[in-house]
Amino acid sequence: MKDLLRTADLSRDDVELLLATAADFAVNPLKASSALAHRTVAIYMTKPSTRTRLASETAVAHLGGTPIFIRGDDLQLGRGETIADTAKIISGFASALIVRTFAQSDVDELGSAGSIPVINALTDDDHPTQLLADWLTIRENFGSDISGRKFTYLGDGNNMSHAWLIMGAIMGAHVVTATPEGKWAPDAGVIAQARAIAATTGATIEILHDPREAAREASVLYTDVWMSMGDPESERAEKTRVLAPFSVDQDLMSLTAKDAIFMHCLPAHRGEEVSAEIIDGPRSVVWREALHRRTTIQALLFHLTRGEIHGRQ
Repeated sequence: MKDLLRTADLSRDDVELLLATAADFAVNPLKASSALAHRTVAIYMTKPSTRTRLASETAVAHLGGTPIFIRGDDLQLGRGETIADTAKIISGFASALIVRTFAQSDVDELGSAGSIPVINALTDDDHPTQLLADWLTIRENFGSDISGRKFTYLGDGNNMSHAWLIMGAIMGAHVVTATPEGKWAPDAGVIAQARAIAATTGATIEILHDPREAAREASVLYTDVWMSMGDPESERAEKTRVLAPFSVDQDLMSLTAKDAIFMHCLPAHRGEEVSAEIIDGPRSVVWREALHRRTTIQALLFHLTRGEIHGRQ
């Protein structure tokens, strides 16, 4: 597999390989410090970023390469050059391309037209690099035996809820999304895809609309901001009202398993999707989770550039 364009591209074996390598990089970041020696990696972002940019540039540096950061208005795309032409030009200079943008179709076209690995570092539809970081954090806390455990996402049915369902299905987990019904529920096509994958892995997929039912005996409560980049400001009041019952507070955490943890892809808005006492409390693992954005992107670059990710058959 040349690229990582979607979470669903990955097989269980791919994920296990990436998590093992990322765990090694967490202990020894410079373990493969010459893997990208004298090579460059382009990092193209049309959305603002803290963790993804820092993680990507640091990952490239730790592999011995040079990151080239490109903003959305730095390229000739803004003056009419096609995505396909841009992908071919970048392929002539860089050994990989990391992309954080709005449309999934743009990432797909970059992957199709480019000859180098293209990594989806977030689109409006999906967030595969975040889910790798999440599952490494889950593995550190609970080990590889997840039988009897329930992993719950609460809030907006956005790209994170989609990636949560798909990765959980790949990993054979019991995964839950709890969102409002209607337009802020996960995409029906993604739900169907997660259930199709689950049928081959033994995973359990639950789509709920009751946050208390979703939180009960969960090993993880996971949430995301309620207003994502690009969401119309005109929807803020309605969305905040509808999502208020899904806010992760002490009441919801009290329903979880005794060893449950709180996770968030960040940035967080305390007092909205999560209370300060939860995200800053002893059950929160968000800072370790953020660190693993670097270790997992580093693992992705290491294995994709060596042709060692094979994808789901």
